[in-house]
Amino acid sequence: MKKSQSDFIPAKESGWFILIFDWYVRLLFRRRFHRVWCQQNYHPEEHSKTLYYLNHTSWWDGLIPLLLNRKIFRQNARAIMEDKQMRQHTFFKKIGAFSVSLENPRSVIKSLRYAVDSMDRPYSSLFIYPEGVIEPFKTDQISFKKGLAWIAQKRQDIDVVPIGIYFSFEKTDKPELFLKIGESIDYDRSENADALNSLFESRLMHLLVELKKEAHSTSPSYQRLI
Repeated sequence: MKKSQSDFIPAKESGWFILIFDWYVRLLFRRRFHRVWCQQNYHPEEHSKTLYYLNHTSWWDGLIPLLLNRKIFRQNARAIMEDKQMRQHTFFKKIGAFSVSLENPRSVIKSLRYAVDSMDRPYSSLFIYPEGVIEPFKTDQISFKKGLAWIAQKRQDIDVVPIGIYFSFEKTDKPELFLKIGESIDYDRSENADALNSLFESRLMHLLVELKKEAHSTSPSYQRLI
């Protein structure tokens, strides 16, 4: 019987594949970008469990979590990816991605429950793009779907950390990539999803305003990642 296109695709990590793909991703970033810069304001501790959320502006966003985790965080990381992309690029499940079907509400709940359960693993982390679709870079009117807030409500033991992504074409013929890792957000888990979404949206928007300004001023607080 043919599988439904909404069938859930779980993560199925492969240690050897992650090693090889990590090498390939670093090479790819070196070839396509003049520099990759990062400012780190969050440092996971030995027993930290972290939910990272990022703005979604390009195809490269699918590779940024692996780059950050292998170069900086070194956590037991997973990421949520739209099922359409995972069916086109099945290797993503080998590096810790699992699917979500945004067109199927029941599938969304299944994916979110899987995400919550994934955080039971030691030193775990999860990367999520809560806008759900690729949007042009902007510092206002960012709108999240409710998955991020839903996960944050279910877990009492995680840090929620925003990460900003900004591509600059100002100074060289190749783009420069700037990543700004924010601080862990203090929030009230008893708040409803709309209130939490507003908080998380505002924190990311503020981060992106700072990121864009700092990228154009060549702030010394950014360290070269690649």
